[in-house]
Amino acid sequence: MIRVRLARAEDIEPSCEIAVEAWEPIYDNYRRILGDELFNILHKGWEERKANSIREHYKRHPNWMLVTEMDGEILGFITFTLDREKMIGEIGNNAVKPKYQGRGIGTEQYRRVIEIFKYEGMRFATVTTGLDDAHKPARRAYKKVGFNKAIPMVTYYMKLQ
Repeated sequence: MIRVRLARAEDIEPSCEIAVEAWEPIYDNYRRILGDELFNILHKGWEERKANSIREHYKRHPNWMLVTEMDGEILGFITFTLDREKMIGEIGNNAVKPKYQGRGIGTEQYRRVIEIFKYEGMRFATVTTGLDDAHKPARRAYKKVGFNKAIPMVTYYMKLQ
């Protein structure tokens, strides 16, 4: 049985490992799209930056991170923020171990965070994701829990020399 709970300090490194493993296909896709030269300018060392963003989030807001576990194993994590001025809750970094993806774990994490948003009096929830094929499962999962308004965006690059 899976359990979604507040993250603890000992959950951070396993969450960082999950993040790197789960985002690898996304960054591989970025490399294919951008080519090695631009990819290395923009994203070289992404693994450590991604892990550090999770560490820093937990350090600043330990109550704004949940993990999903089963039999003591961390299967996924989700970070979030609460903007009490604008009354918007935002889902941040989140991932499920690739071997457990497609089993509703991410969906359950989103539902739990949305419950927290409601409990905290937020009026809106937001999440940002990519439009590329590697982000298709994330987009599908966000829609599944009720995200239904989107502003499509694209970033263009051009080599000058």
